[in-house]
Amino acid sequence: MRSILSLLCILHALPAVADMAIVTRNVRPGEILLDKDVIVIRGNAGDGFSEKELVVGKEAQVALFAGRAILKEQVAPAPSVERNQIVELVYTTGVLSMTTEGRALGRGAEGQRIRVMNLASKTSIFGTIQRDGTVLVTK
Repeated sequence: MRSILSLLCILHALPAVADMAIVTRNVRPGEILLDKDVIVIRGNAGDGFSEKELVVGKEAQVALFAGRAILKEQVAPAPSVERNQIVELVYTTGVLSMTTEGRALGRGAEGQRIRVMNLASKTSIFGTIQRDGTVLVTK
């Protein structure tokens, strides 16, 4: 009985082995991770990714070094709107919908709020980036 208990204690102390995504080359901050930049190997994933598909297409927030695991806090969704890009501003209330052009004053990905300048009035407003790249303005 004692040997089974000791074995369980030893197994509990060993780190869990699972798939982990690592980069194949050094990646600079701001670069988008491509399919060829990521491979999955057996190892201790920890706070990293276990699937390649969860990492490809994301933007590196910090320098990533070849052969090291990619941690969740090191990558973010790739921006769909860049600073100074002309975007369509959409304001909808009830059945009324208005659109105009604006200039993005920041960069961001779908679902993020950014500041945008309305080109017609030159006023600065905030809006949320939509999947199609438009910016939804709310009250």
